[in-house]
Amino acid sequence: MAKSVNKVTLVGNVGKDPEIKFAANGNAIATFSLATTDRTKDQTGNWTDRTEWHNLVAFQRTAEIIRDYVKKGSKLYIEGRIQTRSWDDKNSGEKKYRTEIIVGDLVLLSGRGEGEGGGGSSYGSRSGSTSYDQRSPASADDLVQSTEITDDDIPF
Repeated sequence: MAKSVNKVTLVGNVGKDPEIKFAANGNAIATFSLATTDRTKDQTGNWTDRTEWHNLVAFQRTAEIIRDYVKKGSKLYIEGRIQTRSWDDKNSGEKKYRTEIIVGDLVLLSGRGEGEGGGGSSYGSRSGSTSYDQRSPASADDLVQSTEITDDDIPF
């Protein structure tokens, strides 16, 4: 089989404070949304912004770092991989899907305690920093619940 690549790189702002849960084995799981914005010119020459929302999940030590240092509005650099989960909706019986970014590397671009600004603390498996295994146990998917994004989630 040919080699394939599943790698995502994002720089954006956190939409709302991360949710932290713990698996039965005690491992932390952080879920949060990240907004990225593309700016393009329309046909009349005016700039328009298009915001894309990404659902992110982090596990173990990286989830604990997110719990301690990340909040709504924080600017982050993320490297990870795309994963799509599916489940049967309990109410309707319909098959539901959720595409998420599984965080592998995290760089805090906001200063400590700030939603915006400088900084640059790095966590994850990037060379030169401590490596953490971000693979989730099979049961962790059951603990991560879908979240709806509202206007209150927009950090700007």
